[in-house]
Amino acid sequence: MTKVAIVTGGGTGIGKAIVKSLLADGFSVALFGRRLAVLDDAAHELDPSGQQTLSVPVDIGDRDAVEAAFQTVITHWGQLDLLVNNAGMGAPPIPLEDLTKEQWHNVVSANLDGAFFCTQFAFKQFKAQSPQGGRIINNGSISATTPRPNSSPYTATKHAISGLTKASSLDGRAFNIAVGQIDIGNAQTDMTKAMTTGILQPNGQTMVEPTMDVEHVAKAVSYMANLPLDANVLTMTVMATTMPFVGRG
Repeated sequence: MTKVAIVTGGGTGIGKAIVKSLLADGFSVALFGRRLAVLDDAAHELDPSGQQTLSVPVDIGDRDAVEAAFQTVITHWGQLDLLVNNAGMGAPPIPLEDLTKEQWHNVVSANLDGAFFCTQFAFKQFKAQSPQGGRIINNGSISATTPRPNSSPYTATKHAISGLTKASSLDGRAFNIAVGQIDIGNAQTDMTKAMTTGILQPNGQTMVEPTMDVEHVAKAVSYMANLPLDANVLTMTVMATTMPFVGRG
């Protein structure tokens, strides 16, 4: 039986690379995102036949919309085997005291509320279906452990993802639900273009940071996704080898 996956933020960047890898593994994949045209473009590029993909426009920060989106997937394919909580956004890189309430809440809604709501409805489906169970992979980011300057909203939500991963992994044990997290550092996407020209460091200097091909991230997620449910990668860090993360400076 073909496995079914949902990838949030599936139309661009890391999410699109993950979709591509899962399709190659034989998954059918629902692409979640805000913009239908972007989702459709990605789906058509990666799956010209349209047999393995489904574009589902949704604001994952809206719980009712997430419920409807999950129902669309279940109605279409009848099951769910994998949720990849990948979608996320950051606030402007300005001093934290200058951030507006709206900027803070936008990041919390996309990064934390969305991951939690998707996890809720994945759990509901995993518990209800037969055979029972499924897998969730959360995109934690390097910021789940270590912040960049002027990144309080993003860092706070990504630290929270680590807590969500651990708590939902524990709560899923009795129901054959495996939950893990991948922390990604400097994958080459549109979001990381600034790193190739110079990005602010904690010491106040600006420096170019090494990046890596996003395909390495997709392959890592694919490995996690294809494990049997009695095995789990709880946490994994995939990063550009020489990026300034380990050690001082």
